[in-house]
Amino acid sequence: MTAIEAAPGETAARQSSDADPVPRHVAIIMDGNRRWARERGVAEAEGHAAGVDAIRPIVERAQQRGAAVLSIFAFSRENWQRASAEVETLFALLDGAIRDYTPDLVRQGVRVRLLGRMEELSNATRESIEEALSETEAGSSMVLNVAFNYSARCEIVDAARRCITDGLSAGEVDEAAIAARLYTPDFPELDLLIRTGGDQRVSNFLLWQAAYAELYFSDLYWPDFDTDAFDAALAEYARRSRRFGR
Repeated sequence: MTAIEAAPGETAARQSSDADPVPRHVAIIMDGNRRWARERGVAEAEGHAAGVDAIRPIVERAQQRGAAVLSIFAFSRENWQRASAEVETLFALLDGAIRDYTPDLVRQGVRVRLLGRMEELSNATRESIEEALSETEAGSSMVLNVAFNYSARCEIVDAARRCITDGLSAGEVDEAAIAARLYTPDFPELDLLIRTGGDQRVSNFLLWQAAYAELYFSDLYWPDFDTDAFDAALAEYARRSRRFGR
């Protein structure tokens, strides 16, 4: 896997053409909300709010470009270590965004799935989110995976535990058995993983699914990552030569 850093300020001039290959499954680590706020001298909550607002146009563009699955990293299990006030703000913003955006998602035919340990959330939080998302179940144009209380290592542990619960012998536990018990058993493996905010790491996100993913890093903070920047990432993906070890 080759990681190529994207230059900030990339525009539609680098968009891929209609003939370029489009990744079936795109994932985004939406990083930089707090730094975006600090550099503007505003509260971190405003950075998170701007980050939530930035999700909608990217979802719409991913659908327009023909992606089958878009996975976004909304809240990791490690995020519980942050101040309780910030965690509460994140929960409120995400809950509100899902509810506000649901009618548009239904209209667009986007089905929303939650990835993560939902059982660790409060009943009120889980029920509130699941109630809104149930309205999108009939969507067939694209799947939007929202990784919430998510950890890739925990996902793999949970898959291994399911192998045991399902009574598999040691000899029956192979890659196919693990893959079938991940949070994403019905989805294609990850083609393109985008991270914003300038850091170059995958931060425990979709580790199994990203085994052969192309990595793309942008210096733009997530609130500034617009559709032009997303198109630039797809254009770079189209230029890559994917050999899968061959």
